[in-house]
Order: sequence, then C-alpha cells, then structure tokens
Amino acid sequence: MHDLFSALCLVAILEGLFLFATPLAWKRMAARLLELPLGALRRWGGTLLAVGLGLLWWLRH
Repeated sequence: MHDLFSALCLVAILEGLFLFATPLAWKRMAARLLELPLGALRRWGGTLLAVGLGLLWWLRH
C-alpha cells in the first residue's frame, strides 16, 4: 500500500510540475482532447494502461 501512495504522490508531483512550468501548453492540449472522438481517447488510454502495466511488471521482475 505504501508503494501505491508513493506512486500517486509522484503522479501529482509530475502533473503539478508540468502545469506550473507550461500552463498554456496544457490548455492547448486539453482543448485538443475535447475535440477527439471517444473511441480515440479510449484507445490511447488503453495503450497507455497496457504500456504502464508492462513496464511496471518488467521493473518488478
């Protein structure tokens, strides 16, 4: 459970860093995401999920 909370804290730190450093780029990206169809967002989300799980498994074994 400690690892989960550590990972969530790192996600918050990275997202906060990018929002702090480049807020205009994040606003442009959010506007583009609103224009994408739901199917494309689901495919990207599934791909990122699979890559993240694969990398986590690889790092842990």
